[in-house]
Amino acid sequence: MGSFDSFYFCDTIHYICSKEHHMIGTLVNAGAIIAGGILGIFFRSKFPERYVKITFQAIGLFTLFLGVSMALKGRELLIIIFSMVLGGIFGEWMQLDKRINSLGESLKSRLKSKQGNFAEGMVTAFLLYCMGSLTILGAIEEGLGNPPNLLMAKSLLDGVSAIALAAALGYGVLFSIIPLLIYQGGLTLLTYTLGNYFNQLIIDELTAVGGLMLLGLGLSILEIKKINVTNFLPALVVVVVLGYLFL
Repeated sequence: MGSFDSFYFCDTIHYICSKEHHMIGTLVNAGAIIAGGILGIFFRSKFPERYVKITFQAIGLFTLFLGVSMALKGRELLIIIFSMVLGGIFGEWMQLDKRINSLGESLKSRLKSKQGNFAEGMVTAFLLYCMGSLTILGAIEEGLGNPPNLLMAKSLLDGVSAIALAAALGYGVLFSIIPLLIYQGGLTLLTYTLGNYFNQLIIDELTAVGGLMLLGLGLSILEIKKINVTNFLPALVVVVVLGYLFL
């Protein structure tokens, strides 16, 4: 009985260490965002307001471009539309947008920050960092026990883009690592636990739903139409469920 307990204990320790190993890519990604964000905040104080404004507009245009390119990867239109509708209704019922804005205001008051777009910066950065197929494929790659090459490449890209995002949106960009750790890290651990269940069809539909959300975000950034994109976040779960049921 004692040998069995020893084996179980060692197996448990090995499992925990393995999970930590499978999170290296996401942890490096978060560190790169913090480093880039700090640089961006430093430059923000040095830039005239007109430069911050044009940077903000460039981010909005890029978000629209990225959203279109991702949305076009979807093949199953019914799954995409039902995911958006059901996810949006669920998010509205949960009042996700209101809750996250309240969280942003709370964090802003604790930091004694005077920036009015704290929550917007956090949500915008999270969506830009996590909606792409590179996030999904990178998390799956690491979750399957492979070297996190894709997430390392993503870390470099995110670190550089964090400079521009933080320069335009402020401290909220730094706190985007919280939902990033939950979402990207969660995908990694889910893949580690379940194995290779993410086929290419589901990845494409998940990417397409993320692309539609980025389109809404781009419209909001450019002040064309205010869309509560945060309320659509549950669609990322709904599309995976529908994908497994019908694809």
